[in-house]
Amino acid sequence: MAAGVDLIISAVCNATFCEPIYDNPALETTHSKSRAVLNTLAKEVNGAHLKIATFNNFPMSWVERQENGTHVGRGVAFTIVDILREKFNFTYEIVVPEKNFEMGGKMPEESLVGMVNVSNVDMAAAFVPKVWQYQRKVDFSTDLDEGVWIMMLKRPKESAAGSGLLAPFTSHVWYLILVAVLAYGPCITLLTRLRSKIMPEDEQPIKLSPSFWFVYGAFIKQGTNLAPEANTTRVLFTTWWLFIILLSAFYTANLTAFLTLSKFTLDIEYPKDLYKKNYRWVAAEGSAVQYIVAAPNENLYYLNAMVKNGRAEFRSFQNHSEYLPMVKNGAVLVKERDAIEHTMYADYLQKAREGVAEADRCTYVVAPNKFMAKRRGFIYPRNSKLKPLFDSILWFINQAGLVNFLKSRDLPSTKICPLDLQSKDRQLRNSDLIMTYMIMIVGLCAASAIFIGEVVVKRYVRIKFRKPADKTKEKRKKTKFNKSSTVHYYYDSKPPPYDAIFGKSKPKLLEGRQLKVVNGREYLVVEFNGGSRLVPVRTPSAFLYNLEK
Repeated sequence: MAAGVDLIISAVCNATFCEPIYDNPALETTHSKSRAVLNTLAKEVNGAHLKIATFNNFPMSWVERQENGTHVGRGVAFTIVDILREKFNFTYEIVVPEKNFEMGGKMPEESLVGMVNVSNVDMAAAFVPKVWQYQRKVDFSTDLDEGVWIMMLKRPKESAAGSGLLAPFTSHVWYLILVAVLAYGPCITLLTRLRSKIMPEDEQPIKLSPSFWFVYGAFIKQGTNLAPEANTTRVLFTTWWLFIILLSAFYTANLTAFLTLSKFTLDIEYPKDLYKKNYRWVAAEGSAVQYIVAAPNENLYYLNAMVKNGRAEFRSFQNHSEYLPMVKNGAVLVKERDAIEHTMYADYLQKAREGVAEADRCTYVVAPNKFMAKRRGFIYPRNSKLKPLFDSILWFINQAGLVNFLKSRDLPSTKICPLDLQSKDRQLRNSDLIMTYMIMIVGLCAASAIFIGEVVVKRYVRIKFRKPADKTKEKRKKTKFNKSSTVHYYYDSKPPPYDAIFGKSKPKLLEGRQLKVVNGREYLVVEFNGGSRLVPVRTPSAFLYNLEK
């Protein structure tokens, strides 16, 4: 069956587009020549001693110095070199640049690209990004992986989306709510005045002060003593109540979601945020980032302005952990993803050994979006004979996924210190309740200012404009009231006071009769038809009983 399928595919290919693969003798001759060339190069390399340059870029490549002064290469790059060494039977020695640069410096010996460019070494075993400035000086091998540069910063205490009581809505929404609260009261006054002018026999206009207090009281879900009679005014009041009900529902739901399920966000998510928000950032000196930012034809050229004004700087360190003090002070570190993940993991393990609490071990966090991405590979001098020989093996190593496996074999399977730590308990902090404190302080200050203003107006301002009393006018005669009588003044729109119904003293008819308290209420024990009955006292239901009998 398989042979039949092969014959069918072969026939189709011979008749159409696959003819060169099956029936082209020139192609077979080309493959034979290339194999012959590779075999010749392999014989030349067999038993040869190569000089291989590298630099410290953990975990991709780094160098350990032995007691006898020799260098031993480590990392993913030298795992691949060992595969090549076993395949082609060569020996090598490691050469390290004077400075830990990819390119740059005053002398060629100070950088990796400089040493390869002047042919001081046979190749460089390091994952060097394919930058245009580098490609002009050296030849790159086949692609080994894609390097991704990310941004690491100190984990903020609060989400960039906001915190506390203001978090559910954006600033624009709060501004519009403030405008609505300040504008709706005058709108009620204006509309009721227009209605009273058109129909003066109906409802009187509502003044500005009651309108404002109605709007403010409804905003905090309080009632009002205003009793509108006109349908127009009732619609205005109902509209505002509906607005407050919906607004409160949205606010309560969003506040609950924010305090429990909201996603933590950062101020820095894209490279453009560094420029817009003027964040200080740092990268490795002599690295691809330095040349990408300085190249006018690159997309990140706008960041060169930050380099010129001192907001961005490039430092050279042998160990990536030496960048951490700068990150703690507020700088953003731009480095390869592999280097940052291993640095964060090492810092996490160190804090775990020191006994730091679980919630405080993730000091750093990574921005969700990448800074840039570039293909990476080994580099050779121009027209090197090692390039075609080694590339034939490097291609298979990359396709087998060996590079990706070696990069992540020392890391845990889970994400290291993710953006959202997914804490099970979400305890409110002072930062969440800072708005409540501000409201209390502002309210006390406003009440104090209004009190001082009332005192000044009533005692000093009005005294100046008060007219002197006319002595010729007769003094008002004092009206004598019975001490037992009480006069109550109240508005018709308000419920009558309690004393106006029942009075302050007990009725005389209660004298000599027994009072009893049941379930917190006061009852009068009345003998009725040979038995006793409980009659409620000082409640509206007491009017249902005739106590004079």
